[in-house]
Amino acid sequence: MKLRNDLDLEEPVLNLTPMIDVVFNLLVFFMCATTFFQAAEREIDIDLPNAESAGAVERPPEEIVITVRADGTVYVSGEPRAEADLLTLLRAAAQADPETPVTIRGDREAEHQSIVSVMDACGLAGLFNLAVGTTTSEEG
Repeated sequence: MKLRNDLDLEEPVLNLTPMIDVVFNLLVFFMCATTFFQAAEREIDIDLPNAESAGAVERPPEEIVITVRADGTVYVSGEPRAEADLLTLLRAAAQADPETPVTIRGDREAEHQSIVSVMDACGLAGLFNLAVGTTTSEEG
């Protein structure tokens, strides 16, 4: 009868190669599957004013984002709009849901009257859930 000798025993080896392959495959899959959402209003080049209380806010899909450039041009969802067209669009949104949130992103160099005109159009349309887009001090 043969007895076991401690020298005959091999230490178990854990092969990590399959696990590393799976991790790299998952990494490649998620990198390829991820899409980066770039809202149309973020493509308009404006310089937002700073606010200490500003923070990242995730906006609901039904939110209306109105951008006012330094020259007074008004954009809704990345498309330029005339004042009469803006009022018609806002009235339609108010009829659908009077609680529709509106964010006004005005360039810090825009005339105050341009921003007030947009706010006034929101009020005339019946939309009173307004917010003003700002950045934090760190973002500049």
